[in-house]
Order: sequence, then structure tokens, then C-alpha cells
Amino acid sequence: MKKSVKIAVAVGVTVAILGPLAYFWQRSLVPSTYDMAEMGYPDYGGGQQAGHVHGGAGSISVASLTGPSTGDPDVAVTLTARTEKDGRYTLNGQTPGPEIRAKKGQLVQVTLINDNVTDGVTLHWHGVDVPNAEDGVAGMTQDAVQPGHSFVYRFVAQDAGTYWYHSHQVSHEQVKNGLFGAFVVSEPVFSEGIDEVVEVHTYDGRRTINGTAGESPLPARPRQLVRARVINTDAGPLRAWVSGAPYRVVAIDGRDVHGPTDISDKSVTVTAGGRVDLEFTMPASGAARVDAGAGAALAAGGLSATAEPKTVVDFLTYGTKAPIGFDPAKANRNFDYRIGRKAGFLDGKPGLWWSVNGHLFPDVPMFMVTVGDIVRMTISNNSGEVHPMHLHGHHAVVLSRNGVAATGSPWWFDSLDVGDGETYEIAFVADNPGIWVDHCHNLKHAADGLLAHLAYTGVTTPYKIGDVAGNQPE
Repeated sequence: MKKSVKIAVAVGVTVAILGPLAYFWQRSLVPSTYDMAEMGYPDYGGGQQAGHVHGGAGSISVASLTGPSTGDPDVAVTLTARTEKDGRYTLNGQTPGPEIRAKKGQLVQVTLINDNVTDGVTLHWHGVDVPNAEDGVAGMTQDAVQPGHSFVYRFVAQDAGTYWYHSHQVSHEQVKNGLFGAFVVSEPVFSEGIDEVVEVHTYDGRRTINGTAGESPLPARPRQLVRARVINTDAGPLRAWVSGAPYRVVAIDGRDVHGPTDISDKSVTVTAGGRVDLEFTMPASGAARVDAGAGAALAAGGLSATAEPKTVVDFLTYGTKAPIGFDPAKANRNFDYRIGRKAGFLDGKPGLWWSVNGHLFPDVPMFMVTVGDIVRMTISNNSGEVHPMHLHGHHAVVLSRNGVAATGSPWWFDSLDVGDGETYEIAFVADNPGIWVDHCHNLKHAADGLLAHLAYTGVTTPYKIGDVAGNQPE
């Protein structure tokens, strides 16, 4: 073969190989500034396709979907975010940040001040179904608050329950390093007993409860009712249990469990981002403990640590059935959220990335709904890892897992572990207009592309990822 022919063949082979790679590399590039609502593609779930997230005449801006603008707040808090010398972040000089408590129906006002966090900060009210403009997602519902600036969140605490707040700007770094705190909404009339937050977070490889490693005192008297609000602020699931007394799971993700029964010698799984409320009566001996694994516990009466129970409570069957308030069989939107892994480019970087419905970010679905829609979604995971899926602004109910129907109390959630090889069918009513993140709450996974959005037709956002505010929500 002539040398010129060999060169031509080599060039042709090179073009055949590099041409497609260059095409996919180019497609993967994410602009330095972009409107998240314009990324990916709309998925109408088989429902009406009239309208689009980009709106037009009569469209609604996220910025207008606020909480009450007038009226004196019942709960007013100021939180000042700082970067400390050791690299941790604090709110009012502490991490976790201050515990905020309100009663159901109260108007809450939180003023966030950024002292010196150079990347900017926000506050997302995790599990609280706030109006969209109060959701705290940089580049979607607001601009990140830059050093020397502030932002005011105002919303009514509509649902009693256990929640938490955290930054949603560079969240995979800021949450891990301290920008979070507990938020508890109680019924207007308190029940008897003690009410303890058990906020679990790992700092530098050490698991803590309310910022303290090892055992902390459980301030309960014999025969006193205890409510332990376990909050998982880490990136992966944890197991929690009570020793020394039978206990009940009385709430999951801020929603009451119907007909809870006594549990002994079993643990519960608390999803990353999720909350589980445990209730028990202190024994006459005064000795009991709430364990969160890795030596982190609240303990009273000198009760020694016990091994983690081998059996785990299954929320699919726990408790007793009750009405959910709508009929999932009448769903007019049916979505698939298939989680996988795929080789390719993400913003020009080659690797093995998380995929949604076979696509890599930013070519991911925008799940389109209108107010009043009944939505069914099938979430499946074949990625090799567990993913704690978190939908902002809504609570959904589990219908089935791996084809097995739920038979216990309605399992309402905003954060759900979907294990490798698992499939969940869930349902909810679209009743909170806006553009909402639906992502993995292992926040590094979200930063690596495991996120989509739920968007109401006709809603737009004036905010941009990047931009002068440097918005980077994940």
C-alpha cells in the first residue's frame, strides 16, 4: 500500500473515532451562565402539553411565589454565616446552626446574613413545603447571598413535623462542612414529656449528635414520654434504634404514622436528608438510650451501648392503612425516573457519570405538571449505589416497592432511599406551583449530574446558574 494511502486511511480512522467524541464532548459543555429551566427536555408524563416552563403571556415568575409579605412574624431569627479559620462553616458561630422552633400556623421570618462566605450562601428549608421563592435554591429560586449581603425568608409553618435547613449553594461542600441546622414545627398545644432533636452529622470522620461525638445525656425521668427527632444530615443512610424500652415510629419526614406499634430489637433506616421521630416511655429504672450508630447516642441511667439490631423495620408494612386524600389510579401524569451510570462527558470531562432516563446532565428531563394534577412516578435504580431521592416542595406517598404494594400506614416522604436494583412507585398531588429540584441528596451525586426538576407550566425563573451571583446550587 502506498504511503499516501496509508496516511489517508489513518486520517480517516482518526476522524471516525475522534469525530463522534468531539460531538459528544461539545454537547456536554454547560454554559458559564444559563437558565436551568431551559436545560434538558420537557416530559409531560402523557398529560396535556399546553404551556411550557418558559411561559410567555400570562406566565408567572418564581420571584412572585413568596410567603406573606406583611404581618409581624411569630418567630423571627437572624442567622449569620461565616467561614471559620479551620475551614468549617458556622451559623451564629456554631455548627450545627441554631435550632429553630415554631408552632403550626405561625409566621416564620429568618434573616440570612453572609459575613464572609466567599462562594455565597442560601437556606433551603428541607422537607418544608414552602412557597417556591422561599425554597433557597441558588440560581433557581434566588441568587446566592454574597458576603456583606442578606436575604429574608418568610413563610407560614403549615405542617407540624421535624425538618431541617441547609445551604443550597455549593451544597455538597457547605452542608458537609457545617451550614445546616434543625427546624421543628410543633402542634399549638404541646404534649407531655420531653422533645429531643437528634441531629446526626459526621465531621472529619466522627459521627456526632447535635455536634457532640460519643454519648450525650438524655434528660428524661423514669416513666416520662420521650420524642426523639432523628435528623440525618449526612450523605448516606444511617440506622437508629432505642435500647432499654420498646419504641414507636410516630412520624416520617414530618408526617404522622397511622397506627404505630411497639418495636423492640429492631432499628430504623433514616435516609440521607430524612427524619424519623421515635417515641418511647422511659422505664422505671430510668435507663434507656437512643443510638445513631458509630458510638453516637443519647443515653440515660448508665445503660451500656448495644450492638445494632440485625432486623430493620419495613416502612412498607409498618402501621395501619388510612386514606391518603386522593386516588393514584386517576393519575393524569405518569413519569419514569430511571437512575443509571453511563460513560461519557459531563461539562467536557470524561468519566462514568450518573444518568437520568439514559441521559447525562444537562440533557435530563423537566417533569411538567399543572396545578391539581395527580402524579405517579416510578423511580428505578440500576446504578450500583443507593440514592436518597429528594423532591422539593412536595410530599409523596409510596405505593409499592419492587412490585409489592404498601400495606401499612401511608408512607409519606420527601426523602427516599432507592437502593441498587430497587424500583419504587410513588404518587403525589401537584399543589405547590414553581420550579422544584428533584435530586439525589447524596449531594456530591447531585453535583455530578443526578438531578432533574419538577416544573409547573407557565412558571419562569429570572435567576441563572453562574451569572454575577456565581449561583451553583449543587
